[in-house]
Amino acid sequence: MRVFNLHSWHVTTAEAFDLQLKLASEVSRADAVSSPRFIAGVDISVDRVRGVARGAVVVLSYPNLKVVETRVVEGKVDFPYVPGLLSFREAPLALAALERLEIAPDLILFDGQGIAHPRRLGLASHLGLFLDTPAIGCAKSRLCGNHAMLGSEVGSYAELVDGDELIGAALRTKAGVKPVYVSIGHKISLESAIHWVTRCCCGYRLPEPTRLAHLAAGGRLEGAKEVLV
Repeated sequence: MRVFNLHSWHVTTAEAFDLQLKLASEVSRADAVSSPRFIAGVDISVDRVRGVARGAVVVLSYPNLKVVETRVVEGKVDFPYVPGLLSFREAPLALAALERLEIAPDLILFDGQGIAHPRRLGLASHLGLFLDTPAIGCAKSRLCGNHAMLGSEVGSYAELVDGDELIGAALRTKAGVKPVYVSIGHKISLESAIHWVTRCCCGYRLPEPTRLAHLAAGGRLEGAKEVLV
């Protein structure tokens, strides 16, 4: 899969903040995908004790959601842990896995934020720009913004608002468990992001692409081979 190297990852925290503000203005919130054939999930698992991480990408065919390709890479983590700058810590390994793909996905779901981020550039938006591919942020926790109560039934959601800006949605993907937080990554609308996350759920809290990527990043997905970088 092609990666567009928009900037170096060897930056200071101050430079990283500036890059986020600059790149946030380049995120597209318009739909660029309508009938995906392949949907990928991306997740990163960090071992803070060892200072290494695994970046995993799992590509599924759509609509049957069967795995067609998996890539996992392991390498050192160089950027420090700074809240709000996780993409600078995790993106290099995610990109290393993505650029090894033979099948380029039409849509990518990231286990992380899109524009539901203080500077509107979470991992899904950041890497959506690097890949020039429609991307969705589907996070397990909320980074910023507030939302009203949402219904208990699967598919119900509440708008996530930061100040007077709509930045995402809290979406119920499984009854009786906490919602996930969906936001625009790149080249997609919020309405479509909610639609595709919902369509990719198979009875679990997490949509199937990121659920399998999470297992692969943790070394628990059968057939997922690792590459050291």
